[in-house]
This record gives sequence, C-alpha cells and structure tokens, in this order.
Amino acid sequence: MRIISITFFLTVTLLSTVPVLGQDNSSWPIFHGNQGLSGSTPVIIPKSPKLVWTFKATSGIKSSPVIGNNSIFIGSDDGKIYCLSLAGKLIWTFTAGNTIEAPPMYYDYSVYAGTLEGKLLAIDAKTGKQRWVYATEGQISGSPNYFLSGSNKKILAGSYDNSLYCINDVTGKPDWKYTSDNYINCSPAVSGKYTIFGGCDGNMHVVDLASGTLKTQIEIGTYIASSSTLSGKNAYFGNYDGVFYCVDYTTGEKKWEQACGGSFVSSPSVSDNFVVIGSETRTVFCINKDDGKILWQYKTLGKITGSPVIAGNKVVIASCDGRLYVLDLKSGSVLWSFVMGSPSDSTPAIIQNLMVIATEDGRVLGFKL
Repeated sequence: MRIISITFFLTVTLLSTVPVLGQDNSSWPIFHGNQGLSGSTPVIIPKSPKLVWTFKATSGIKSSPVIGNNSIFIGSDDGKIYCLSLAGKLIWTFTAGNTIEAPPMYYDYSVYAGTLEGKLLAIDAKTGKQRWVYATEGQISGSPNYFLSGSNKKILAGSYDNSLYCINDVTGKPDWKYTSDNYINCSPAVSGKYTIFGGCDGNMHVVDLASGTLKTQIEIGTYIASSSTLSGKNAYFGNYDGVFYCVDYTTGEKKWEQACGGSFVSSPSVSDNFVVIGSETRTVFCINKDDGKILWQYKTLGKITGSPVIAGNKVVIASCDGRLYVLDLKSGSVLWSFVMGSPSDSTPAIIQNLMVIATEDGRVLGFKL
C-alpha cells in the first residue's frame, strides 16, 4: 500500500492559541470527550451502575449525548436538539427541521450540531435560541470540533459535499474550506496546529488549522468512516474493510496495521497501553497500542456502530443487540450488562457520578455511578 507524504515539521509544544486537549470529570462536551477524541476518562464505573432516569424523545435517536455546564445535549431523528438537566428533565428543545444523527458539541455556552440536510447550527446553550446557521451542500454525520485562534473560536465540521469547513464563530461564515475527493463521514480530531480525519476517498488527511491547507495525506485505499483517535503523534482508526491502523500523523508513516474483519464504523478509544474499538462483526477488539497485536475479543449479539469509552480499567460500549456492556479492560470479560430494550448506535457520555446513553427507540438513559 502506497503512502503519500508531504514533509513538514511539528513543534513539540502546542501553540498557545490552541487549548490543551481534555475534559474534566464534570463535562463530556464533545464526541469521545475531548478534541483528540480519545474516548477515555478516569471516572470509576461501579460494579452495578443504577438506572435512575429515562427521557423519551418523540422519535428515534442515533446521536450521542454530550455534557457541559450541568446540562445534557443530544440530537434526534425528529429534527430536534434536546437539552436536559443532569436529572433527565427537559430544559429546552430546538427544532432544526431535519434529522440530527451526529453528536452535538458544547463549548463556551454554545451548542453546535449538524443535520442530515447539511446545516451546521450554533445555538445558545442557556436559551436554546439559534445564534447562526451555515448550510453545506451535503449531510453532516460527524460531531463538530473546535480550536482557538487568539481569542476567536473556530468550529470544524465535515460534510458529504466532500469538504471540511472552518467556521468563524462570530460571523457564522467559513474562514476556509478544505475539499477531499469523497464524503467526510467522521468527526475531525484536533491536536496542536492540525486537524486529522479520514475520508471516504480512502485517505487520511492532516490539515493545517490556520490556513486549511493539506500538510500530509496517507493513502489507506478504502472508505474511512471511523473518526481518528489521537495519542501523542499517533492516530488510530479503522477502515471499512475491517483493517485497523496506527499512523504517525506528523510524518505520514504507517506504523502498523491489523486485519480484524468486517467494517469499522465505530471509533477507537485509547488508554496508556490499549486501543479498543467495536466492529460491525459484533465484536469488541482490544489491541496493543504499540505493536497492533489483538489482546482480546468479545462478541456481542448485534453489530456495533457506536464507540466505546475506556473508564479507568473498564470499557463501556453499547451494541445493536440492545445491551450496554461494561468489560474488563485487561481481559475483556463481562463485568456488567444492562438490557436497554432497543438497539443503540450511541456512544456513552461519562462524568463523575453519571453515565448517559441513548437508544434507537428515542430513549435517553441516565445511570448513577
């Protein structure tokens, strides 16, 4: 497989204009928790999480919840964004007019979300009122991300019009647009001066945040629906042929690959030594972060399209078999499972004392931790 690389240099330290990646234990503001989409948290999962509330939307949910400023935000097939309290009570709804499958993002008292009609929305998180809307020319299936340029917020979102947009949060208009050769299904990850994402053109793209220009491109050869998870200089992701990769996004070097079979729509979670991802073959894979060897596999009863979260020494993942699982990170053994009663494409949001997940029949479930 050929690797195309444009040589460039990355500074070791992050630019002062870009905040350090990470979320605290009181927030889960973006898909997979932070700008690098690591999908990991030190929050402890107890032996038996207790379901303490359920909220029912008026239609199904494929979106995943995010948590910020003591509120939960989630999109729905009914074209609405719901804002809930941490106790599962409705605070407000915003009618977007079209299905929202992508997880929203909370940042600095605003909520950002994309619709299948291709609109990127900015909403006041306190009032539920629209701040601005920008229309792309294709559906938005991945969560937005953000970075700061000085004191200015910039919002990133990929579209099925093949483009990644950088939207100025003040004007609601693009500062730049980077166009690939096919759909962008995933959420862009952010680290330092760059955003990293895979495309349905079969390439991994590394794009300069300041200019929107390509810095390096790695040819993978088939659709990449999975969002990349960043750890150090490495990006981890799976492709639609069921091959899992680790690449050095600073050089374009492919460090290792592991054939797992089936297709990856799920995005990986990364801890100190492990990478965990779910597959449409109904399998959860735990892979050695350094050499790509499969450490264990766990088979659920349905395909896995949502993404796992590593919480301490445990893995939390939902399946289309209608169950939510907690697995041991080192062995893959089942520590706990909960029958939700409906398939789930959702990725859990986990903060101190609370875990939130959604199901295809439109329920949002809150578990006390």
